[in-house]
Amino acid sequence: MARRMFLKTIGAVGYMIQYGCIAHCTLHYIGDFVICAGPSMQPTITDNDILLTNHMTVNRFNVERGDVVIAKSPVNPKTLVCKRVVGLEGDVIRDGFSKHFVPRGHVWLEGDNKDNSTDSRTYGPVPYGLLKSKAFYKIWPVEDMGTLNRTVLTSR
Repeated sequence: MARRMFLKTIGAVGYMIQYGCIAHCTLHYIGDFVICAGPSMQPTITDNDILLTNHMTVNRFNVERGDVVIAKSPVNPKTLVCKRVVGLEGDVIRDGFSKHFVPRGHVWLEGDNKDNSTDSRTYGPVPYGLLKSKAFYKIWPVEDMGTLNRTVLTSR
């Protein structure tokens, strides 16, 4: 009886490990959920909006202008930022009287709320390696559920 119970326990633990590995790989390599906070992407994304993100787009270097991405902050790598891709490598970004060149392997990120966003206008071009995922679908709040529209932007 004890042997049978032990074998059932080992079997259950094995299944939990398998499902845990599948969940880990899915959330790390395919996509996950992100809860957003802060005013920088308003009105597109507000506090406590929950987004579905896709890691494969970033891993395959398929990010385009207008995409909303999740990236490690260049000034504090322990935090993530949610910003819109405004420029790709080789673009020249004009910000008032300033011109910024986006070097190879970098992107230019800005928040939709230009008056209240710390973004590439503050810390410059962001290395592509800091991009974690592309946000593609808002699942919360329910009344705003749907795909995130990609605002097609041209180099300014």
